[in-house]
Amino acid sequence: MLKIELNVNNETHELHVAPYSVLRDVLRDKLGLLDVKSGCGEGECGACTVLVDGKPITSCLMLAVQAQNKKIITLKGLAQDPRMRKLQEKFIEHGAVQCGYCTPGMLLAAKALLDCQPDPTEEEVRLALSGNICRCTGYQQIVEAIMDSAKELREACI
Repeated sequence: MLKIELNVNNETHELHVAPYSVLRDVLRDKLGLLDVKSGCGEGECGACTVLVDGKPITSCLMLAVQAQNKKIITLKGLAQDPRMRKLQEKFIEHGAVQCGYCTPGMLLAAKALLDCQPDPTEEEVRLALSGNICRCTGYQQIVEAIMDSAKELREACI
C-alpha cells in the first residue's frame, strides 16, 4: 500500500491505496463520492469524468497516485457554483437528463468547455462531449442545454 494525499473538492485527504488503484475507485470506495459513476472502466463512456486541474479526465484511466499534487473536482464539489447551477437548470429545462447516469460526466465536460470557451459553437460543444456516451437522449437536448446555458451565462456575466 502507498500513502498518498489527494486534494478533492478543495479538501485534502490522506489515503492508503494499492499502487494500481485507479482514481475512480478511490473517489467512490474510499471517499464515498458516488457522483463519480463507474461505467465501462476503459475510458470510453465518460461516466467517471472528473476535473483534474480544470480539465475533464476519465478517472477510470488515471492511477490515484498520478493525481497527487493536482486539484480534483467532482460534480459534488461544484454544488455551490452558480455557473454549474445554471448548467443543471438548463439540462432539466431541455430534457437533457433522463436516466441520469451520464449526467455528471456531461456536466463536468460542459463546465470545462465553458470555462475555456464562453461562446462555443455547436461543433465545439459536440467535440467537448465526444468522450461521453448517453444512451437515452440522443445528445441533441444536451447540446441545446449547453448552448442555452452559455448564452445566459454570457448575458448574466456569472
